[in-house]
Amino acid sequence: MFNKILIANRGEIACRVLKTAKRLGIQTVGVYSDADSSAPHIQMADEAIHIGPPAAAQSYLVIDKIIEAAKRTGAQAIHPGYGFLSENAEFAERCESEKLVFIGPTAQTIKQMGSKAAAKDLMEQAGVPLSPGYQGSDQSLDVFMREAKNIGYPVLLKAVAGGGGKGMRLVEGEDELEEALLSARREAKSAFGDERFLVEKYIRDARHLEVQIFGDGKGNVVHFFERDCSVQRRHQKIIEEAPAPNLSSKVRKRLLDAGVAAGKAVQYRGAGTVEFLYDGSDQVYFMEMNTRLQVEHPVSEEITGTDLVEWQLRVAAGEPLPCTQDQIKQSGHSFEARIYAEDPGADFIPSTGVLTTLKINNGNTGNKSTRIDSGVTKGQDITPFYDPMIAKLITHGDSREEALGTLRRALKNTHIAGVESNTSFLHALAAHPEFIKGNVTTGFIQAHHDALFTNALNKDAALAAWVLWMRKAVNSTHPKNAHRKETIWNTLPGWRVNQPSQETFWFKENETVKCVHVNHLAKDQFHLHIEENASASQRRENDPKNTNDPKKEKRVSFTGSLEGSNLFKLTLDGHQIKGFIAPHNDNVRVWLNGESTDIKSVNILEGAVSNSQDPSSLNAPMPGTITALVKKPGDTVEAGEILLVMEAMKMEHAIKAPAQGIVRHFPFDQGDQIKQGDLLVGFETT
Repeated sequence: MFNKILIANRGEIACRVLKTAKRLGIQTVGVYSDADSSAPHIQMADEAIHIGPPAAAQSYLVIDKIIEAAKRTGAQAIHPGYGFLSENAEFAERCESEKLVFIGPTAQTIKQMGSKAAAKDLMEQAGVPLSPGYQGSDQSLDVFMREAKNIGYPVLLKAVAGGGGKGMRLVEGEDELEEALLSARREAKSAFGDERFLVEKYIRDARHLEVQIFGDGKGNVVHFFERDCSVQRRHQKIIEEAPAPNLSSKVRKRLLDAGVAAGKAVQYRGAGTVEFLYDGSDQVYFMEMNTRLQVEHPVSEEITGTDLVEWQLRVAAGEPLPCTQDQIKQSGHSFEARIYAEDPGADFIPSTGVLTTLKINNGNTGNKSTRIDSGVTKGQDITPFYDPMIAKLITHGDSREEALGTLRRALKNTHIAGVESNTSFLHALAAHPEFIKGNVTTGFIQAHHDALFTNALNKDAALAAWVLWMRKAVNSTHPKNAHRKETIWNTLPGWRVNQPSQETFWFKENETVKCVHVNHLAKDQFHLHIEENASASQRRENDPKNTNDPKKEKRVSFTGSLEGSNLFKLTLDGHQIKGFIAPHNDNVRVWLNGESTDIKSVNILEGAVSNSQDPSSLNAPMPGTITALVKKPGDTVEAGEILLVMEAMKMEHAIKAPAQGIVRHFPFDQGDQIKQGDLLVGFETT
């Protein structure tokens, strides 16, 4: 076994490898960019080497810097994790030439499987079933047009060197192909340095199944059963499970046999994943082989009681496979939910900022298992330089029902603020009746869009929680109340002689300012009078009788209290409710039953509150790089037409015209770095 290894990665996967290495008594070396100088993986490593600026192309992707760090610290081997250099054949070759062990497959295998086109040719020779497609060397638009027509629309464009959903486009018809190919090529060149593509038949309502394999590099290959990774957004997985639900024994055997055959065809060494599409009847089709440890490997570990990273280390050190296929047993069911800093309501656009609240509940009840794999901590900055993953929430149970129930409980009690996150969306997925039945396909999110994006949160309860929060904030921050004993004078803000205590707060909902008058009737008992429409002058007068429309008033009575810093308890119309509340940037975020909402407080001293964006301009939703200016100054465009394209957090984002209008100017050129909020295009509506 190795004495010291270097982990050439960051975030969650670096922490994951570090945990196993430490358990085995192996010394560890971490690497870090300027953006990661105090990151958790650096705190965990025994040693750490600085490798450059935040941009991955200047740090984590620079082979010379990684090799130098390993040699400088005396590391014997390098674990690449996933992403970055994990499937880079040049890196694997360089490790070998420098007498360093690359903890992964051989450079030859990476080359063979690194090209999706070459991989499909090789799998065809090995008898592994393939879907109809074209993976030829002629990359002209005319050839893609011809082949796509022969295959039959819809088709899927896939970057030959791609992975993780990047460089992939679904094309519904011939009129979409040219623009999709241009866009996908830009993304593929940026992500992989390779503009080559293949096209294959898109199978609607397919399931994405994959087989976790492991080989010793000498022809011996075993599997750890299959995973279902069908539920995806932007062609990237967000919930995975093992084993796959509702799969016949015949299809399962065909799938596992094909996975092992694929591994043997290349004399695979180490951990790998063979991915397939399943058409829902009897056929499975090879998609690709990922020559690395996958993000979703924990579910395979959970159902087999295996540490795949330990297997990687042992096989890389020259040891045989720890056990045979017959000795690998399957037990129970496991789920993994990927928690990302992203906004599902805005097409899952990544979110940057400081994690002011990070509370991931383990959901444990009794002996049910929950595992949290994460590479970030509270107070850490989520930057635009890397993948926006916050954590992976993994559960295991004796049955699928148990494991899923534990997942829902854990997601329900997970609270993240400071950045947007997908936790509420994941909870909605895990609670959807069809998901509970295991009726999943790659089109699940689109098919159930309305149900998944409907927020059924109790707005009265959220407002009541916000009132409790505001009362506490006002009372605790008032200078007269500092270091004072609790008396009627400072425990009942708004107290009046012979009248109920009353306070008034202002908040903003859907760009409308609303007023709530709070009567404190008794201990923990309140009555709210909400004005649905309040003008600026009426706000200054602070008179509940003044309102634009007397009919638009609402009254709510409740009992409630804050318990500690963030927990609250309410009774509203006989309904006892518990939840969590915390600051979220300029708002207050309230969580109830797995869903959340933001309430923006309004300072009446600041006058009217209108933060609506100037309709004549468009601003950057996050920091990034301009990759293409699609239109020119002076162009007349229709609503929805793409004006420019920017890249941020490893994804390409199209900035579209908000209405019919004229492009006036572009403040930035292609290749320029931009900050969040920067004006991207001068635009005049017509």
